[in-house]
Amino acid sequence: MNGEQHCGGQVSGGGRHRVSQPSTWTAWTRAAFAAIVLLLSLAAPVAAGPSEDVAAMYSAVLRHLRPLADQGNANAQFNLGFMYSNGQGVPQNHAEALKWYRLAADQGNAEAQLMLGAMYRNGDGVPQDYAEALKWHRLAADQGNAEAQYFLGFMYSNGQGVPQNHAEALKWYRLAADQGNAFAQFNVGVMYMEGAGVPQDYVRAHMWFNLSAAQEVGHAARDRDELAKVMTPEQIAEAQNLAREWQPKRP
Repeated sequence: MNGEQHCGGQVSGGGRHRVSQPSTWTAWTRAAFAAIVLLLSLAAPVAAGPSEDVAAMYSAVLRHLRPLADQGNANAQFNLGFMYSNGQGVPQNHAEALKWYRLAADQGNAEAQLMLGAMYRNGDGVPQDYAEALKWHRLAADQGNAEAQYFLGFMYSNGQGVPQNHAEALKWYRLAADQGNAFAQFNVGVMYMEGAGVPQDYVRAHMWFNLSAAQEVGHAARDRDELAKVMTPEQIAEAQNLAREWQPKRP
């Protein structure tokens, strides 16, 4: 059965709020930073208490990163910016974080471009500037960064720094969703359910809600189940089959 056909029931969705924005501490960032800490923790004193262990590890990370950052290493600059942004091993300092993120972002580091965009979007250490946020998110998104693609979609969906444009929002959400970003998958589901920027398609909406629910995002499972109440058994079976067959794409 064609996914754009649905039974007579209606799902109220007008004005539905999009899912809350995820943290910009990405899986890649966590893994990279954890790897540095794990490597350097081998030299930490075993006899030290938990708080001293953490302080010693951050100190070792800083000693490792700062010379590399000063020499222009973009990954080190990004990680140093991250430590200042989150007060890890140093007092939290958004201005210093911005400095290191920008140095890395100017070299094309997509993670730094993402975080720099987040700082301008949220007004962390700088006046809130959606146009500047959009610029940096787009640069990261164009490199295939799924989180940046999600936030770019969020900004188009909500008219932040650009005229609201559901079709453009869906484009960026879909790119992120295709890579497995669960928040983008949820929002793609919402847009298919509501027919925002795309013809209404309950089968596609159910599929994306299902994929997002598998990653335990927000109300994805609840919205999927509510949507199922106005779908035929054939539509539900088709949506479930699409979800089973779905595979993430590489950027």
